[in-house]
Amino acid sequence: MATPKNPRRRIDPEEGRAALHMWSSGQREAELHPGGLALAEDATAGTERATLATAVRYSLEELASRAPGQALEVRVPPFGATQCIEGPSHRRGTPPAVVEVSPDVWLGLVTGRVSWADAVAAGEVDASGERSDLSAHVPITDF
Repeated sequence: MATPKNPRRRIDPEEGRAALHMWSSGQREAELHPGGLALAEDATAGTERATLATAVRYSLEELASRAPGQALEVRVPPFGATQCIEGPSHRRGTPPAVVEVSPDVWLGLVTGRVSWADAVAAGEVDASGERSDLSAHVPITDF
């Protein structure tokens, strides 16, 4: 098996961390729902689309750099997707393992505002495949 490549950075790390901070500070604690999940309408109202996009893209790049590989595709529509986690890689078509989540739930997972178990239990994560459990990779705590 080939050694996974480090992902190419498109988002400046300082800009990415700043966008994550802006997103996090824009969350409205009073409107968090059971299990700590922030519904999309709660968070996006206080965050500019460009900031949300930068935070999502940066955090996907960070995940790919910390868990390199091509066995899992993480999708956060409409802002981005990345491949990560070591294991069998795919090159064409739908990968064998996929996680899809909304931008606000994704950023909640990345920042630790939402736990993986709570997001899955609430139906906020669409995950399929053998390597689709990201609990060992989120939150990314050093933002």
